[in-house]
Amino acid sequence: MAIAAALTACNPQQADDKPAGGTSSSTASAVSPAPGGPAPGAGSLSLPDAIDALPDDTEKRDGYERDSFRHWIDEDRDGCETRAEVLLEEATTKPKQGERCALTGGTWMSYYDKVKVTDARKLDIDHMVPLAEAWDSGAYGWTPERRQAYANDLGSQRSLVAVTAKSNRSKSDKDPDQWLPPAPSARCTYAADWTATKLRWKLSADQNERGALLKLAKECPDTTVEFEEVGQ
Repeated sequence: MAIAAALTACNPQQADDKPAGGTSSSTASAVSPAPGGPAPGAGSLSLPDAIDALPDDTEKRDGYERDSFRHWIDEDRDGCETRAEVLLEEATTKPKQGERCALTGGTWMSYYDKVKVTDARKLDIDHMVPLAEAWDSGAYGWTPERRQAYANDLGSQRSLVAVTAKSNRSKSDKDPDQWLPPAPSARCTYAADWTATKLRWKLSADQNERGALLKLAKECPDTTVEFEEVGQ
C-alpha cells in the first residue's frame, strides 16, 4: 500500500474512515502480535458461526471524537507511519521509498471497488471497522493506549486497507446494514473481514448490523473467518 507522485507518508486523509458471494477466507488473523498486546484467543469459524459469536449490544455514540484514536504513528520507528506501512504492504507494484518514507510510483488494487490505482494520492487507508463504529461498539470504554493500538493495527492484514478515496468516503462510518462494497465480488470477503475485526477486538454488533451480516452469509456458504484476539 503506497503513496505515489512524491507524496509523503504524512499526507492525512480527509475522511473519517467513514466510510455477490464466492469462496473466501478473511485474512484478519494476525501474523504477529499486534501493538495492543498478545493474542490470547484465536479461532476459525464459518461466517454464520462467527457472526453469532459477536457480543450483542446497542451502540453508544456519546462522547465520540476522532482524536480519541491517535493514528498514523511510527510504531517501529523505521521512519514510516502506519499509513505508509499499509501502502507499502498492499502495493501490487512496489513504490520507491525515499527519505522520510516519501513514496513514489507504485500500483494498487482498491479492495472495495476493484479499481486499479497508480496515484496514491487517490487512496485512503480505511479502518475496516471505522473508528466511530468501534467507539459505538465498545471502544468508548477503552484506554487511550488500546484505542491507539486499534487505530494502527498492523498485526492483521484487514484491519487497515488501502482503497479509493471515493469508496472510503462513501462508506464513511457506516456498518454493513448501511453500506457494502460496490464490487459484488468483494462482499463475502468484506463480511468476513468486518466480523473478524470485531472478534479480534471484542467489539459488539447491534441487531441491524447482525441481520445484515447474516443476510450476506447466506450468499457466502464457503466463507470462513479466522481471527486472533488482541489482549486487554
